Amino acid sequence: MTQDVNLKKNRLGWQPPPAFYALLGLAALLLVNWFCIPSFFEIQVRDGNFYGSLIDVFNRGAIGVLLAIGMTLVVATGGVDLSVGSVVAICGAVVAIVLTTTQFGIVVAIAAGLLAAVGAGAVNGILITWLRIEPIIATLVLMVSGRGIAKYIAGEQTVAVPPELASPTLDFLGNGHFLGLPFPITIAAVLFVVTLLVVRRTSVGLLVESVGANPSASRACGINDTVVKLTVYVFAGFCAGLAGIIDLANIGIADPTNAGALSELDAIFAVLVGGTALTGGRFSLTGAVIGALLLQTLMTTLYTWGVPSDVAPVPKAIVILLVCLLQSPTLRSWLERTLRGNRKMGSRQVEASS
Repeated sequence: MTQDVNLKKNRLGWQPPPAFYALLGLAALLLVNWFCIPSFFEIQVRDGNFYGSLIDVFNRGAIGVLLAIGMTLVVATGGVDLSVGSVVAICGAVVAIVLTTTQFGIVVAIAAGLLAAVGAGAVNGILITWLRIEPIIATLVLMVSGRGIAKYIAGEQTVAVPPELASPTLDFLGNGHFLGLPFPITIAAVLFVVTLLVVRRTSVGLLVESVGANPSASRACGINDTVVKLTVYVFAGFCAGLAGIIDLANIGIADPTNAGALSELDAIFAVLVGGTALTGGRFSLTGAVIGALLLQTLMTTLYTWGVPSDVAPVPKAIVILLVCLLQSPTLRSWLERTLRGNRKMGSRQVEASS
């Protein structure tokens, strides 16, 4: 078996890291902008804060990065979470309702929203681990019902948070700056660094990869796969809760219908583009973050070019498909055989002509 794997690696040649092709796609997109939209890279400083298209990419991509971080660990266990978009809506609705209908302050409201998000993640984990429901079915249930729960909490309407209630804490979370950068970037960066340290400097990452690669073998080794899976779904709910708070803080309105709509698909795309396979096992948090930034850069570029929002998903899907094709070992092997055959044919023609 080991020899077969080694031979396969030798045939494929150099094996790039998981995030390589996502980074390559991001670099190619930035290169296109460099020649076609030079203003894309202009950064202005006003009142000590940075502004520009690149800053907007990181700022608007913070929600996608948060969701991709949680989704990466879920996918690494061999699962998937289709409910994160609905959890975003639930968390935003809870925070807005607590602020506007009770005497509790912003801290209690944020805590309630995160608790609701974590509870939603726990429900997913229980359905999957204890009741043995397939992840795609279990999370699909919350994806559909969660949007209805958010509407029920909000009273079937959007809930606007008055400025006097949003300031200064909630407003700062969505529109404030830290070290000159929008604060959502700081939140996403801190969560990424902390998560990366936990999964790579402790045994957590190894446990997640073991459960995703071979659940039976991990159980035989004494790993409690139920606890591992339940934990990652709770963490995905927490990440979605943070995204919901940022979304609410950014616009000051809890919209249970549109908040987080289709964001679960973008999170899955970012994870796949970043080099993590849906079959579980080894994962790349860095790749998922780069994948999320790639998608946000692409959407910002399309809007800058004046592409209508209804048409923009089409080129986004094409870019995702191209990056995934580049990651395919089968395609790379075919390309290598084709290039090798062309080189041999060329050398034979040279020999024949000589």
